[in-house]
Amino acid sequence: MAATAAAVLPTGAAAVVDAPALDAYVRARLADGDRSLPVAVSGYAQALSADPDNAVLALRSYRQAIAAGDMPLALKAARVMDQAGVLPRDGALLFAVDALDRKDWAEARRMADRMKAEESFAFLAPLLSSWVSLAEGPYLAPAADVKSQFGLLTGRYIDEHVALQALAREDLAGAKPAIMRALSVRTSTLAGLRIAIAGRLAALGERDDALALLNLDDPVLNSAKAELLRKRRIKSPALTPKQGFGRVLAQLAIDVGDGDSRPLALTLARFASFADPASSEMRVAIARQLALAGYSKAAVIEAAKVDRTSPWASSADDVQIVALAQSGQSDAALAMAREAVEQPDASAAQHLRFANLLSEAKQFGPAVESYRAAQTRLPQGSVPWSLYLLEGSALERSGRWGEAEVALNKAAALAPEEPVVLNYLGYAQIERRQNVADALALLRKAQALRPEDASIADSLGWAHFVAGDPRNAVPMLEKAAAGAPADVTINEHLGDALWAVGRRYEARYAWTAARAFAEGDAAIRIGSKVSGGFRPEFAAP
Repeated sequence: MAATAAAVLPTGAAAVVDAPALDAYVRARLADGDRSLPVAVSGYAQALSADPDNAVLALRSYRQAIAAGDMPLALKAARVMDQAGVLPRDGALLFAVDALDRKDWAEARRMADRMKAEESFAFLAPLLSSWVSLAEGPYLAPAADVKSQFGLLTGRYIDEHVALQALAREDLAGAKPAIMRALSVRTSTLAGLRIAIAGRLAALGERDDALALLNLDDPVLNSAKAELLRKRRIKSPALTPKQGFGRVLAQLAIDVGDGDSRPLALTLARFASFADPASSEMRVAIARQLALAGYSKAAVIEAAKVDRTSPWASSADDVQIVALAQSGQSDAALAMAREAVEQPDASAAQHLRFANLLSEAKQFGPAVESYRAAQTRLPQGSVPWSLYLLEGSALERSGRWGEAEVALNKAAALAPEEPVVLNYLGYAQIERRQNVADALALLRKAQALRPEDASIADSLGWAHFVAGDPRNAVPMLEKAAAGAPADVTINEHLGDALWAVGRRYEARYAWTAARAFAEGDAAIRIGSKVSGGFRPEFAAP
């Protein structure tokens, strides 16, 4: 076993002769691939202890420790890499959080200087320096360097931290204009920022202003507002520099959280939780990033740490439900979602989530009722087309076509240029051989709006076939099959159309491709066409 482990160990670690340490590394790598964080972190920690100068091993340990929330291991690994000159740029952020935690203001300032020199996070340096000055003195408000290429980025975050720092200094006159600026430059509700500011305002005697900040239709803000109304006195201490810098990292995690930047978002959210480990907001943020990264079990564990009395409890439940569903625990996810919608103040979003889970479980009848419940919780005239589409889909799949058509037409009226709506409504009518001419018009429009979509190309091709025009059907269905070569429905449609125009060898080839992935009645029907050719009773639905 030792020889096998040494073969996969990074350069330098193969010199370790301790077989248990080598085995630990192999276990860690395997657990890493399975997204099993506790086993991976334990293995990397043991292996790094056996080979403490191995920078490659340290990098693996660093990333897994961040995901798992093991700050001591992350710091240990970061120091190994720093000594070797290969510390990732985000390592300076971790060192900054550690320095702030130890109130080592000189080290925190050095990290701000390092961030400037390394450039990747230079735009955060003025914010870090300002939080340090708040504790160390003399205080210097954060300011963007207009001559720097990073000045505009710094400017995105300045106002909220000017406001928070002013509140920490009990400077209401300086805080209020900054609060207004901070809340006006972003389109999201900024629930966390609103709650942080409102709590401090209330503690400073500005209760009405605090309530006004929370007066938005948002489940988290509604809960925070109810809590504020219940309490006659509010104790909300000023943010520490560590907590303030954590807010910077948390917002940046949200801002970079999509696509290729998702690993960075996870790292930033974890550093924010290191900076403010008692914050339910930060706990929800890291749980959400873990779920997005595929660490479903870890996400459930993190979200479960949120206090049930916190305004963030419903958000934590949301993350748990998503993570449970991702990990295959659909019954547990459904049970949690059902419990949420049974509360008298259940939101439209909670009903929508429950309905989606019901649809995924093929419980379409109950899903319809929950989609409709979601609609009733929205202001009149504000139901989005997507909600009518989801309702129509559930109705159609539950066999209630008359009601489905009404819902789908509502969606189309609200979104006449939305290809997915036009495609669904058009194809559903073609399947039923109903309003074929109108359905063809809808599908032609959908295809013109999204010409590369294989599903829409299939719908339009099949509509031509149903309308008795197989020659125009074939090119469109061939295009669809080229875009989705393993799709059962598309290949069966193509086979039927090819047979109708006399290309029978190619038709059997398409049916054979469809049969490879078909199941149930479809497999029997397609198999009959492969062996005996097309007959009307074997036509695709």
